Amino acid sequence: MTLFKHSLSFNQKLAFVSAVLLCLLCIAWEWFISPLRPNGSWMALKFIPLGLMLPGLYRGKNYQSQATSMIVLLYFLEGSARLFEPGLNWIMASLEVLLSSVIFYAVLMHLGPLKKAAKAKKESEKLQQP
Repeated sequence: MTLFKHSLSFNQKLAFVSAVLLCLLCIAWEWFISPLRPNGSWMALKFIPLGLMLPGLYRGKNYQSQATSMIVLLYFLEGSARLFEPGLNWIMASLEVLLSSVIFYAVLMHLGPLKKAAKAKKESEKLQQP
């Protein structure tokens, strides 16, 4: 039994696993580890934008990978802004920054060669036309 039914590159697998971990971190952080309000807060729903991209990342869809690369920057910014809060928040924020950086890097490493190949194909088609 394998976790991934589709053939994915290492970078795609890394992005997917990191995105799942980031979603779980967001839920745990705002629900019971260190919520903004006692007994949890609605901020636990901040995982939804990234959670909507998970099926596309799992299937290896390039459009969802591109969208994820933009969405994950919001998590990076939030983690950076909350680094200096008291309590356990600095640990959670550090993990959020780390995971969002890993996702961004993995997605860019996956999409980079695809973009270069598409650009080269487009230029070769342009040269073949009279």
